[in-house]
Amino acid sequence: MLTHRTNDGPGDAEALALAALAATLTDERRARRFLDLTGLDADELRARAGERGLLAALLAFLEAHEPDLVEVAQAIGIKPEKLVSIRSELER
Repeated sequence: MLTHRTNDGPGDAEALALAALAATLTDERRARRFLDLTGLDADELRARAGERGLLAALLAFLEAHEPDLVEVAQAIGIKPEKLVSIRSELER
């Protein structure tokens, strides 16, 4: 399990969202569904992984299927509600 501690400072939202992306990609089914729904390929995903818009889209994707949201949150050691609030922050 990846565990992330945060002080909620600048960049923490991006760091947690990147951890969520990594956790999402460790599950082949979830990763394939995310790529299929976004139309991204692996190279484009790598190139854009740090973009706030892409990270917000990933978190919205997880929110759309609660079991994935819960699983990814557990994998990175935070509450699912934190991922939801991070999405809101990334969209600002």
